[in-house]
Amino acid sequence: GTMFVEPGDQVYEGMVIGENARPADIDVNITKEKKLTNMRASTSDRTIRLIPPRSLSLEQALEFIRNDELVEVTPKAFRLRKRFLPAAQRRH
Repeated sequence: GTMFVEPGDQVYEGMVIGENARPADIDVNITKEKKLTNMRASTSDRTIRLIPPRSLSLEQALEFIRNDELVEVTPKAFRLRKRFLPAAQRRH
């Protein structure tokens, strides 16, 4: 999918950080680091392509949101978020 946040951006629970390739939402922890182990496949990390995050205008953000989402407007950014931030509240 496509990311909307850059490395180092402040994120919080319920924030929409990217677009899934499938229609369903996915709850992810973007702040979790990759597990480092001594056992690695020789080609496992070689084919990673870094794609810059997609920046949304206010109009694009308003077109993108679903019924359960909101657009936060701040002086520095437009953020997409879920109407109910905790994942447990969104499941009911």
